[in-house]
Amino acid sequence: MPEERYPKQVIVVRKDLNMRKGKIAAQVAHASIGVILDQMSTEQNEEGDIERTLLISPGSALDQWINGIFTKICVYVRSEEELTGLHEKAKALGIPCKLITDCGKTEFHGEPTLTVLSVGPDWNDQVDLVTSGLPLL
Repeated sequence: MPEERYPKQVIVVRKDLNMRKGKIAAQVAHASIGVILDQMSTEQNEEGDIERTLLISPGSALDQWINGIFTKICVYVRSEEELTGLHEKAKALGIPCKLITDCGKTEFHGEPTLTVLSVGPDWNDQVDLVTSGLPLL
């Protein structure tokens, strides 16, 4: 029997940074919404206002995700190198992804720091090509 295909998003957190729970929550939120914002087109109307539009193809993974169960899974890696490697793999496969760099104002001693990566939303079999086997956060 073929495996069920469904949309999901996986958020990968750097565990080596020892971020506080609230910091992790904020970074995960940035990554989850950031990947959607990156897919929006931006135009300026005649009044000078900025208008953003998200085009969603009916039946696409994004359509099914937004209008379905909105599956998100949080996993972790133990280094920046692991995080950036997963980002490169997702990009190479054409999977929507967003790498978040924290500006360092509340943690990380003022240093911009790569903290989390969102992979998807996309079909589970695609996302799993990048994130399967990673431990749950």
